[in-house]
Amino acid sequence: MDARAGVAAPEVDQKRRRRLLNFKDELHRKLLDTLNLAALDKVSENELRYEIGEIVREGLVDSDLVLSRTEFEQLVRELVDEVMGLGPLEPLLADPTITDILINTYEQCYVERGGKLERVNVQFKDNAHLMRVITKIVSAVGRRVDESNPWVDARLADGSRVNALVPPCAVDGPLLSIRKFSKIPYTVDKLIEGGAFSEEMALFLHACVRTRLNVLISGGTGSGKTTTLNALSSFIANDERIVTIEDTAELQLQQDHVGRMESRPPNIEGHGAVTIRDLVRNALRMRPDRIIVGEVRGEEVIDMLQAMNTGHDGSMTTIHANSPRDAMGRIENMIGMSGIELPLKAVRTNIASAIQIIVQVSRMSDGKRRMASISEIVGMEGDIITMQEIFKFERLSTEQGGLIRGRYVATGIRSKFSDRFKQWGYELPASLFRPDV
Repeated sequence: MDARAGVAAPEVDQKRRRRLLNFKDELHRKLLDTLNLAALDKVSENELRYEIGEIVREGLVDSDLVLSRTEFEQLVRELVDEVMGLGPLEPLLADPTITDILINTYEQCYVERGGKLERVNVQFKDNAHLMRVITKIVSAVGRRVDESNPWVDARLADGSRVNALVPPCAVDGPLLSIRKFSKIPYTVDKLIEGGAFSEEMALFLHACVRTRLNVLISGGTGSGKTTTLNALSSFIANDERIVTIEDTAELQLQQDHVGRMESRPPNIEGHGAVTIRDLVRNALRMRPDRIIVGEVRGEEVIDMLQAMNTGHDGSMTTIHANSPRDAMGRIENMIGMSGIELPLKAVRTNIASAIQIIVQVSRMSDGKRRMASISEIVGMEGDIITMQEIFKFERLSTEQGGLIRGRYVATGIRSKFSDRFKQWGYELPASLFRPDV
């Protein structure tokens, strides 16, 4: 008897959970018919919670469901989230320990905490419910997702990055990925405290940014490129005019004089697209002191390099690459794919004169994001772009549980920009570049 009861209990729980989901869906539809959605902005959350509580009580009278006080309060909270927010996603978005939310159809939800993935007990009623939430997210930023346009990049109100893929490209149902951004931007001090890089590296990068060197931040997916770009941008003086260009606006600059631009996909007729390259060209007419491009991934790299070479020094951008040398190769490939035919040496000479500093960030095997290397482009030797590494992360050991132990060290090479730093009033001590022996 006990064995059978042990087997039956999970089935009963599953049936009850399904009934609660169906009941919540019915109430949600009733709420949409009953509430004046246009007036929701003027209603306090407590008033809305009371109104929804009354509707839930009426619904329970007509059903045979019996809810505990805890279940009742949770149901009311979930319905408030459905009406005012993004339904089942709201508790995950409110959790500061979560950095990524990954939805694999309505039945599976994973989150990343501390660099590790874990499954959480968050579930949508069905794929249609998940699609309603996705549509609510993308429509808020003037974008769409459907069978004719099955993928979309968007953002939440707090700047968190959203990507959605829906059928027919998503075989089993909608896929949703959210890269959460901290409501309080990461400062340099906070990143140093978290072990992302050292004080010496920060001092060097501060001098690089303030003396208007062009910086390229390179790294793989999820390695912390945008976070690093946000942190480095804090070194820019408040009296400079900055123009930011992104596919999806994510940068959180703290300066006063910032013009933010965002690309636009084509409309349903295939017209009206505004590309990153269009915006870079337009930015050149806006008298910027610095141009910051969220990420270069196509032919806009040509205009970005030209801007860096023609008076817009101190500009910054990011690129997907696993090493500084790979980053140079990717830029060459982007220029080649643009259709502009230039001799390889001319391409590399243009790159070497435009970019001075390459910051390589990496998400390592223990899940932590670290600044793996800071390199300078020295110039050209024949047809080869020459670089020198100034700082690097030195891996010492891997502890039980996979945690990497290491240290940030100078390579012993003195920066070629030391004289420039001195002229601008940022004389760095020689000990900064001395390797720790």
